[in-house]
Amino acid sequence: MAFELPKLSYSFNALEPQIDARTMEIHHGKHHQAYVTNLNNATAGTETEKQTIEQICQNISKYPMAVRNNGGGHFNHSLFWNILTPNAPAAPSGALADAISADFGSFDDFKSKFSAAATTRFGSGWAWLTKNSAGKLEVSSTPNQDNPLMDIAEVKGTPILGLDVWEHAYYLNYQNRRPDYITAFWSVINWDEVAKRFAK
Repeated sequence: MAFELPKLSYSFNALEPQIDARTMEIHHGKHHQAYVTNLNNATAGTETEKQTIEQICQNISKYPMAVRNNGGGHFNHSLFWNILTPNAPAAPSGALADAISADFGSFDDFKSKFSAAATTRFGSGWAWLTKNSAGKLEVSSTPNQDNPLMDIAEVKGTPILGLDVWEHAYYLNYQNRRPDYITAFWSVINWDEVAKRFAK
């Protein structure tokens, strides 16, 4: 079964002004599509062809760099689109909010730590909120298209929130102002979806 580009649940312009329509159009339709196409080419005729993207990531050290880069790109972006929404609440609630307070001290402390991880990631990569094997929440960042699900990650676990800090995610609107893009991200997070991922 070939991997496919997931459809968005909102229009390209739905996240404006935080994320502009042209960036969304190129990011989803060009960049993510390229990861899907290249992943299908890299896995064709191999054992990975019948695996889920999660299974591939969990054993990524066994596979060629083309699978790591494009498999990571597909997994990361698929998560990213789902944790964005035009009708974002200001903060999480319920069990997720309680866990954030327990593990980081407060929601504001978590925001500061996550924003720092995104800001200080050198070059291209991602910032993550991850639930580890002990059920605790951790903030980390990864280079390129790596993610915490991968067996090569420094901080391992199940990612429940991710922010793309590759320049293609923000450069049309924010140019070199990555911190402004990170600030805007907090206004479009689908906390209900993050809470579902946390509960799983």
